[in-house]
Amino acid sequence: ILPILLGLSVLVLFLGLLTWFCLRLKNQRKAVITAVDKKVPNGILEEQEQQTVVLLPRSPSTSKTYLPIPVDSLEEEYRIRSADDGKLFREEYSSLPGGSTQGTCEEANKDENKEKNRYPNILPYDHSRVILTPIDEVPCSDYINASYIDGYTDKNKFIAAQGPKQDTVADFWRIIWEQKSATIVMLTNLKERKEDKCHQYWPDQGCWTYGNVRVAVEDFTALVDYTIRKFCVQYQASDGTKMPRLVTQLHFTSWPDFGVPFSPIGMLKFLKKVKQVNPSYAGPIVVHCSAGVGRTGTFIVIDALIDMMYAEKMVDVFGFVSRIREQRSQLIQTDLQYSFVYQALLEYFLYGDTELDVSSLEGHLDKLHNTSAPLDRVGLEEEFKKLTNMRIMKENMRTGNLPANMKKNRVLQIIPYDFNRGYRQKDYFIATQGPLVHTVDDFWRMVWEWKCHSIVMLTELKERDQDKCFQYWPTEDSVTYGDFTVEIKGDTLCDTFILRDLQLTHGPEKQTRLVRHFHFHGWPEIGIPAEGKGMIDIIAAVQKQQQQSGNNPIVVHCSAGAGRTGTFIALSNILERVKAEGLLDVFQTVKSLRMQRPHMVQTVEQYDFCYRVVQDFVDIFSDYANFK
Repeated sequence: ILPILLGLSVLVLFLGLLTWFCLRLKNQRKAVITAVDKKVPNGILEEQEQQTVVLLPRSPSTSKTYLPIPVDSLEEEYRIRSADDGKLFREEYSSLPGGSTQGTCEEANKDENKEKNRYPNILPYDHSRVILTPIDEVPCSDYINASYIDGYTDKNKFIAAQGPKQDTVADFWRIIWEQKSATIVMLTNLKERKEDKCHQYWPDQGCWTYGNVRVAVEDFTALVDYTIRKFCVQYQASDGTKMPRLVTQLHFTSWPDFGVPFSPIGMLKFLKKVKQVNPSYAGPIVVHCSAGVGRTGTFIVIDALIDMMYAEKMVDVFGFVSRIREQRSQLIQTDLQYSFVYQALLEYFLYGDTELDVSSLEGHLDKLHNTSAPLDRVGLEEEFKKLTNMRIMKENMRTGNLPANMKKNRVLQIIPYDFNRGYRQKDYFIATQGPLVHTVDDFWRMVWEWKCHSIVMLTELKERDQDKCFQYWPTEDSVTYGDFTVEIKGDTLCDTFILRDLQLTHGPEKQTRLVRHFHFHGWPEIGIPAEGKGMIDIIAAVQKQQQQSGNNPIVVHCSAGAGRTGTFIALSNILERVKAEGLLDVFQTVKSLRMQRPHMVQTVEQYDFCYRVVQDFVDIFSDYANFK
């Protein structure tokens, strides 16, 4: 009987161990699914109850390393890594070391400091943390969740910080003052998906005092991708107030709730602005998002590797990220952010900095049009060819390609994307084709639903004996299309366009809206207008109408809604930036439009016209504007 009992005991023990092992495996699997298969917002996966950052699992074979890439091979390397839904990017990213093997976080884990950390598992190392001047009789008052990070060659070029919490705002301003920082780079919005990401640590207007630091708003500029705030900062010490300093905050607002920006162009322009704004004598640039690792790390790495690109003609993403993770763990938090770094570097390598100051426009145009020295010129055709070689992203055009919608497209290759950006606002323009007889109802429905008050028409109804656009407004009285009645209230003949006042009435409720119709004449289907002044005048008239009617989207169309339409939208954006900043970037303006709607600005002649209109604008207004 003893052997039987012994056998039963062994069996029970074995079954118990088996059950425990299965449960453990199930929990491990559950944890992995939580970390990987959930959407990754902003490069941070958060468990809402605990507010911890769920860190992505790393590759078991972390010994694998990746060599620096010569810039000439960057495009090919990016293509290889992007294949199979970015499989090699994921592999490379998961091979990175998570952080320093020697680093300790004893200060961050002290009871007095735990509440100062936004996320309990994103902590600064003792060896690289920024140490504040202690406040008398306040224990642990030298602690803030922030770390020094090196640039490409500059030691401690940056301070990577978490987004201030309500009770750490005074410490945040102490770090700005004590480190003599003149620039703050903010890469998160205050709230995202109804979650608090960062406490507002600055006053909207006037001044506010945080601890011993007085912060007053000096200036504020909101652009489409980022906002610039300038503050006068003063330290109020017990032995007298210190001299005030100017601190500029550049707040990048276009990092979406999920993933990474749609294109690196906005981030590269933002980075250039940061470099311009930060004085050479200033202390470290303070960079923060919410946890101070994901977007913060992405920004720092792009900055450093553009410097490396210049100095060594190669980039070492893997090596540099590994190096700075010794200073703060988990910098760059997802494989998406990691691949975005490569994308930004490739964009910079292929196209460089195409931004111009208006004072150098004339010289640039001479260079573009100079055909006598073909070997050392970047001619107009070459510049435009870079645009036409760009891959059209068909995945962004699915709605227009649905079978039910195909008959609504005037030209099959020119199908709308979902959005078009202005200079200061997203979704500022709706580029569309000239309505067909069976799409007029849809056209007016679009105008109504998007609350549009301005329509710009750049085609004649007929051109070279071909129908180019159905007349969607009445010549007199009113006409009804589906649920909409359009009534003409008056028209004015200007130099190069007709201005029509239309009243749009919707449905049985008889809701009405005034819509202005700007019909530009003198732009042939083939070619460009004879001079640029007419274009400058109509853009100014549309802008004036927009300011009076609330800045809702502007509907712009020619026949197919690409060549003339794209040129008009490009010029509107370019001229507004020239007026606001004295800067222009024809190449990137057109490039970003073509990413949103293919074939925008169709010909090299239209592309050249963009430059020429800006030159006309500068010549007309240079007498009383500070352009030259």
